[in-house]
Amino acid sequence: MANHFSALKRARQTARRTVRNRINRSRIRTALRHFREALAKGDKPAAQQLFRETVSAIDKAIQKGVLHANAAARHKSRLSARLSTLK
Repeated sequence: MANHFSALKRARQTARRTVRNRINRSRIRTALRHFREALAKGDKPAAQQLFRETVSAIDKAIQKGVLHANAAARHKSRLSARLSTLK
């Protein structure tokens, strides 16, 4: 356990950031799951709407530092490719 005041403060900050990062990661994963389910059903209008929501969630995760920009670009590219194959 931390003994110095600065180490105690860092422990508190880490706990808050962990919760915040977990919420943002969960939001991304939920959006991805909903989008993949719409793709599996073959529902193009719903998939297009969910694609926009998923990309928005990914972009917000970049801003919050939860996801690296290159990883986000890779996700968006693959999701876009899967959406374009849906007819």
